[in-house]
Amino acid sequence: MSRLKTVFSKLKGRRCALIPFITGGDPAASVTTPLMHALVQAGADALEVGMPFSDPMADGPAIQMGHQRALAQGVTTQAVLQMVADFRRDDKTTPVILMGYVNPVETMGYDVFARRSSEAGVDGVILVDLPPEEAQVWRAAASGVGLDTIFLLAPTTTGDRIASISAASSGFLYYVALKGVTGAGHLDVGEVEAKIASVRAVTGLPVGVGFGIRDPESAAKLARVADAVIVGSAIVERIAQAASPDEAVRNAAAFVRSLRAALPTREASPA
Repeated sequence: MSRLKTVFSKLKGRRCALIPFITGGDPAASVTTPLMHALVQAGADALEVGMPFSDPMADGPAIQMGHQRALAQGVTTQAVLQMVADFRRDDKTTPVILMGYVNPVETMGYDVFARRSSEAGVDGVILVDLPPEEAQVWRAAASGVGLDTIFLLAPTTTGDRIASISAASSGFLYYVALKGVTGAGHLDVGEVEAKIASVRAVTGLPVGVGFGIRDPESAAKLARVADAVIVGSAIVERIAQAASPDEAVRNAAAFVRSLRAALPTREASPA
């Protein structure tokens, strides 16, 4: 069983999973691996690591600036893979998901990227701007080395398209909770709950929710209906506000700890 499947199976009926996002190389390349460990110690069930890119069109200002800070230090896709490999030496169980854009992956080559990701200890990959209809080569490369391919659903995604995206996905489905970029502040929990119900009607995959979750209160509300809450911009903002790399790690970990404490437990279903 994959690490992602293990986590969702372990938490099913107990509580929602917490998946914090950070950008690889932000605030400094040397900080990413210690930061990953700190977030796990603070209560993260899986980690999402962004691969720096010059045009992160799905991301809002906070994460865009995180990409820029990493790129200014010369952080590459291969460097992020090495960060994951360094993390994996001491943590064999926490799932790691890479999130990024297709251009650097195409440049490296789908097969090469998939192989290097698997060797580094990556569990799943989200390529934001690669639709399932154009992902056959990538999906074949990923499945060949055991990587989960995670695709996005939007508030406007139709029922038929939900089914086709689900068929192309593994690991979990990533539901974008709002119409906009990461970090936007107009989250409608009722609308998300209704959409997740329609998603569950056509898929057996876990459903993670991201975009717009900015505090423990909103995380707790969505945790009642989702299988995972994914929090990025609010963490990256705290990293950016820190006066030093050590403070960035402390701030991010403290915030993740507050998110984890807010997640409600669930009553297990009768056997």
